Amino acid sequence: ERRWSSGSYNVGAVASFLSTVITFPIYKTIFRQQIHAFSIQEAIQQLRREGLHRFYRGLFPPLLSKTLQGTLLFGTHDSFLRLLTRNPSEPCTLGERWAAGFLSGSVEALVLNPFERVQNVLQDGRKDARFPNIRSILQEFNSYGPKERLVVGYYRGLSPVLLRNSLGSALYFSFKDPLRDSLAARGLPSCLATLVSGSVNGTVTCLLLYPLSVLVANIQSQVGGRDLLSLRESAWSVWESHGRKLTLLYRGGSLLVLRSCLTWGLTTAIHDFLRENAAHRSQVATD
Repeated sequence: ERRWSSGSYNVGAVASFLSTVITFPIYKTIFRQQIHAFSIQEAIQQLRREGLHRFYRGLFPPLLSKTLQGTLLFGTHDSFLRLLTRNPSEPCTLGERWAAGFLSGSVEALVLNPFERVQNVLQDGRKDARFPNIRSILQEFNSYGPKERLVVGYYRGLSPVLLRNSLGSALYFSFKDPLRDSLAARGLPSCLATLVSGSVNGTVTCLLLYPLSVLVANIQSQVGGRDLLSLRESAWSVWESHGRKLTLLYRGGSLLVLRSCLTWGLTTAIHDFLRENAAHRSQVATD
């Protein structure tokens, strides 16, 4: 199971593509709560006023990025785990799973930061007039000088994204399989154990790192001129705009639980199911 396999890349891509389409309305509602500190009702009312024709505005960047994310998340983790495992004949240690997950999350952040940046600008309703489509955002970024194009444009907010993704991936892969095996040992069917493991593990990880996601959303929605704040200024602005209360900072957390359960449960279940089937077919062919 620890050998490199294209199956992990392929299955991760398909599962992430489908789950993104299904959960995008939930994600967009969460984003509006992160930006404006809205309640669920206020966020839904704002989206309703904008109309159905704008409801899926901003879908393409997350659809592309989440598909790439699923590909990288499972594929690179398996590759790093294969390189880091000292004794392939024994189960991987917690440290090996953590290190492989941390590296996998770092690669994911470096590749996907530009997609998340464009997505967050596109989904900010305050910038509809200035940036009506993806092309207008890309034109803005490409008008900067070489250094600013990366630092101020495509890779703005990279530091908190690196921290969030590397820690999130490390936590997810460290406890996904142990939790699944523990549930299966208690008599839960294998497919259900995998689904519950992915849902619980993904949800807890997302909740722990949710304040970082709020910070990233606010930093990456800033474009040009006076809009741009430093990391410290952005963190303070987020804290002030949420009334200096952790409960308000977690607005959107209830929908995050629902989205994380669906996304991580589905992705984990599909990936593990197809991976086990592929391994079984390979073993039969070998025999």
